[in-house]
Amino acid sequence: MIDRRGAIGGIGALAAVPLASVADARSTGKPPFLNPGDTVAVVAPASAVGSDDGLDRAEYWLRSMGLVPKFGPHVGDRHGYLAGTDADRAADLNAAYRDPDVKAVFAVRGGWGAARILPLLDWDAIRNNPKLLIGYSDVTALHLAFAVRAGYATIHGGNATSGWYKQGWESLWHLAFAGARPVLGGMETEAETSRPGRTITGGKARGRLLGGNMTILSTLMGTPWVPDFDGAVLFLEDINEAEYRMDRMFQQLRLAGVLDGLAGVVFGQCTRCASTEPDYDGFTVDQVVDQYLAPLGVPAFTGANIGHVANQLSLPSGAEVELDADARTIKVLKPIVG
Repeated sequence: MIDRRGAIGGIGALAAVPLASVADARSTGKPPFLNPGDTVAVVAPASAVGSDDGLDRAEYWLRSMGLVPKFGPHVGDRHGYLAGTDADRAADLNAAYRDPDVKAVFAVRGGWGAARILPLLDWDAIRNNPKLLIGYSDVTALHLAFAVRAGYATIHGGNATSGWYKQGWESLWHLAFAGARPVLGGMETEAETSRPGRTITGGKARGRLLGGNMTILSTLMGTPWVPDFDGAVLFLEDINEAEYRMDRMFQQLRLAGVLDGLAGVVFGQCTRCASTEPDYDGFTVDQVVDQYLAPLGVPAFTGANIGHVANQLSLPSGAEVELDADARTIKVLKPIVG
């Protein structure tokens, strides 16, 4: 049974949120505030939706937020393991950014395939019509590309079919509806979600928040779709990756120079990454993370409520933030909507 309280609890507070139009967004260079009654596009940039139930679930959660979903023409398509051909998936995303009635864009799910459409996107339309892109996992490819080509922040958070419970919904509301500068994470969040964090190197750092799914980031290395990480706060998460594969991806990031100039690092959840073999005697997930992050000497912590977990935090990818590794929080320094 779906718990409606997670998605509906904060809707009443939205009456005080200032209204903003797409024209306002163009003038500020930021995506517009979201408000009850706004139309949002639902697109499938990667893998196919498993069933019609997935689309029903997306509609349920978005309407629970007070939003009106507008499904892309190809959102229910299937082309092999993809949600339609590359051209059709790109066309839905392009149409969403050209549509003046659409105020934000939700990915229906991740999987694989977003990187395939990057060269097919209308970057002029995306840049000239700022709208929040919301999603995670394979949507990391889009978040990183937006950081390079769009010039405004996006939201690394649940997909449209994710369960939008307290942490995910409240952080999304603060970022997208209220235009606030929330402090995300921390020990209270850890207690509420039963996901304890761990400080690797204490201290505070400021920088542009960039990252996402570790696998997708590492596969984009050497392409023009990766932003400059110098001075950035890097955040990472993943799922179903063995310890040695995490080691390999960290090493790839180090050899590519991504780790060299970071201001700070947040490692979220690596879901089902620890070996279950009874005779396994290799490094643990924490040991691999420490081997790469501790020597950097910059503020860093692990265990953040980010990634392939229920009730994950919504993060402002591409925004300026302050990381507090001792409190294990991320403070947003400027509103990402206007």
